[in-house]
Order: sequence, then structure tokens, then C-alpha cells
Amino acid sequence: MFGRWDGDTLAVDTINFTSKTGVAGSDENLHVVERFTAIDANTLSYEFTIDDATVWSRPWTAVLHLHRMTQPIYEFACHEGNFLIMEDMLRIARLSEKP
Repeated sequence: MFGRWDGDTLAVDTINFTSKTGVAGSDENLHVVERFTAIDANTLSYEFTIDDATVWSRPWTAVLHLHRMTQPIYEFACHEGNFLIMEDMLRIARLSEKP
């Protein structure tokens, strides 16, 4: 993995995956390029390109716009896979936000 600045964008290029790492059937041939770009003070554009000619006929790309949050972020993993409790906690939190 290595990163470089491409203008205002941080590009992270990752190779050398193992057969223990998988993305939709891909393994050691996987090549991922991630690009992080600040759109404004509250928005980050996260773009990633997935490439593995042994799985897909051509590389594919997805883009997500991530927005700054003022609420606390809860780590899902700290609940040790108990997603039902996490769902209930989030449902209660959303209900408490309603007027």
C-alpha cells in the first residue's frame, strides 16, 4: 500500500492481497485504488476502484460522499456482533430525536 497526493486528492493504491482477503470473489489478484477529496468543509468524496481481471471483465468504481456529523459515532464491533442490541439502541436514539 502506498499513498500519494494528486493535487488536492489523497490517492491510496493497495496490492499484495492474500487469498484470505476477499472482495466479491477476488483474492490475491485484487488491486484497489482509493481517492479521498475534500469537497467542502463538511463533505469528503470517497472514490474507490476495484480491479481483478480474474473476476471482472473490467475495473469498476464507486463514489460515496461522506458528510460531517455532529452526533457521536458508535463502534459496531464493540458490541461483539450483537446487532440486535445495536439496532434497538439506534432505533431508540432516532425516536428520541423526533419532535
